[in-house]
Amino acid sequence: MSNSDESATKIHYICQTYVEKKAGSDGQAGLKIAKQLEHSTASEAQNRAEREAQFEDCAGADAYMISEDSNSGEVGLPRFLVRLGNVPEFDDF
Repeated sequence: MSNSDESATKIHYICQTYVEKKAGSDGQAGLKIAKQLEHSTASEAQNRAEREAQFEDCAGADAYMISEDSNSGEVGLPRFLVRLGNVPEFDDF
């Protein structure tokens, strides 16, 4: 990877929390995103997820990182740092 390739990639560290969604008319209950917070480092995102998961109204929390190609805007798959509590399956992400 050349220097120009490295500078074209940006890493995002995300803490994402979930709350339980009540069953609607279709009878399906599930999860919905409550918060999505970006942090400067992986440890900040992980620490925030650990704190958020302790709140009573929080069903679960993820901390993950994704890479973004600054030239194309293309975003890679998430790489999870921690998954706590009730979180969606990876296929639902």
